[in-house]
Amino acid sequence: MTSSDRINAADSGTWRLGDLTVRRVGFGSMRLTHLADGSPSDRDRVTGLLRRAVELGVNHIDTAAFYFSPTRSANELINRALAPYADDLVITTKVGPGRDPSGEWWWATPEQLRGQVEENLRQLGRDHLDVVNLRVPRQAETGSIAEHFGALAELRTAGLIRHLGVSNVRPDHLAEARAIAPVVCVQNAYGIGSPDGEHAFLDACGEQGIAFVPFFAIAGAGKEAGAVSEDGAAVRALARVHGVSPAQLRLAWTMSRGAHVLAIPGTGNPDHLAENIAAGTLRLSPEEIALLEAA
Repeated sequence: MTSSDRINAADSGTWRLGDLTVRRVGFGSMRLTHLADGSPSDRDRVTGLLRRAVELGVNHIDTAAFYFSPTRSANELINRALAPYADDLVITTKVGPGRDPSGEWWWATPEQLRGQVEENLRQLGRDHLDVVNLRVPRQAETGSIAEHFGALAELRTAGLIRHLGVSNVRPDHLAEARAIAPVVCVQNAYGIGSPDGEHAFLDACGEQGIAFVPFFAIAGAGKEAGAVSEDGAAVRALARVHGVSPAQLRLAWTMSRGAHVLAIPGTGNPDHLAENIAAGTLRLSPEEIALLEAA
């Protein structure tokens, strides 16, 4: 699409998370800690990748204390690569899930959320967190989130958190959270092929001035395993028309759904990093957007 020396995330536009302005193409840190086969990532390579992302204009990084492998922690890699942090760098994290040293998952009670927030602070070397998302365990089955979100709202009042968001939620969860404290973002799985209800939820967030931050925008049904192994004919054909990869087209389509949509694609590959940022400048016609939505 363009040479790497001209790529800049600033060209994707901006959105405000409360009083924090971020470029619409950010970076997700989940893939920093290990390779696809489970082996450890190269520490120097991934810290260099983080620095390169910032050089290319990225100022929104998504992370979590539970992003770790036996020898790597995403938060500590971010700290090593980017501290002291630039004034405009926004680091978003999430709490709710936890992992013990063996990697086994557990879910925090409201009383345990402060410990998770403090762990993120320690690993990142910060005195406050820019944005904290409350991650819901099972969207379809989870009842009220008021007690958990209320605990985070208290930490916001105490100054440990600047802004709050919610993740893996339904519209009623968002309404419940907004009744307690301001919500600046919703982070949900979303991309080409998402059900109609998810399209409607994305639109509703925009109407309320809330950022929608999709995860798995590229991976789609592949989720944590990575990009789907076989893209549909419409995706492949349109990618060829624009001279981009199917992954770039998927990312561009997702961002075309509204100015409030913020991308956080993750990668451990410098070439893929440049491609992801370049996708933020790809503009699709209304007809192309509708074609891909139908696909």
